[in-house]
Amino acid sequence: MSYADLPQVPSFDVTSKSFKDGDVLSSAQTSKRFGVAGGKDESPELSWNGAPAGTKGYVVTVFDPDAPRAGGYWHWAVVNIAAGTNSLPAGAGVQGGSHLPAGAFQLKNDGGFPGYLGAAPPPGHGPHRYIVAVHAVDVEELGLEAGASTEALVRKLAAHTLGRAVITGHFERR
Repeated sequence: MSYADLPQVPSFDVTSKSFKDGDVLSSAQTSKRFGVAGGKDESPELSWNGAPAGTKGYVVTVFDPDAPRAGGYWHWAVVNIAAGTNSLPAGAGVQGGSHLPAGAFQLKNDGGFPGYLGAAPPPGHGPHRYIVAVHAVDVEELGLEAGASTEALVRKLAAHTLGRAVITGHFERR
């Protein structure tokens, strides 16, 4: 199962002070860890509203469908965000989760650690899309543990998503 397997659902609004939908990501959202000059591996600020009735929680993900590996590349996944939350500050994705709302936690990204991993496509691979999504879900907790795979997350999202707010950033290394 991959991100593309998620069902179509109603949309709601998400914005970011870190980048606008369709823009190139700033250096803050690129990966120092993976050698991008000026990269900071800082998760973007996100604010959302207009989730569907019945929303009991949120999940935030960042996914690169253009990565040169089967199923794309997961840069960030935060689960069990309480329904009363409508934003995350820039840098909420630090390892350890100290900037996340109470009860929320991060799953391992495809870099192998729980936290935000900035954009870092292979040099010369062309522009990649970074899909930042806020998923409104019908449960307070998805029933995942910190070690859960992104495949397990996709299965849970497929079963529990009521709506999805999406903005997409772009980045390319020449």
